[in-house]
Amino acid sequence: MPTVVLAPALARWLTAVPQVGAGEKTVHAPGSTVRDVLAHVFAEYPTLRGYVLDERGALRHHVVAFVNDEPVRDKQSLSEPVPADAEVYLFQALSGG
Repeated sequence: MPTVVLAPALARWLTAVPQVGAGEKTVHAPGSTVRDVLAHVFAEYPTLRGYVLDERGALRHHVVAFVNDEPVRDKQSLSEPVPADAEVYLFQALSGG
């Protein structure tokens, strides 16, 4: 079963009240695509969905996902395959100048 690792900046949103000082969180979630895996994470932690996905179901502009150290390129449909022993890593991207 794939392992999803949420960076601390996202793990703090696992509950309705943000957890200050939250550390990295690991969740095991079944699925064969990025979308499937994330759907299981959101079923367990529904408040996280709005911080990761936009209103169209795509990864938000400032959220980055990796599957086994490879960046998720299809941020719209999230259809990239996730092997059963994969690690999916989610974190907030930095931007600015």
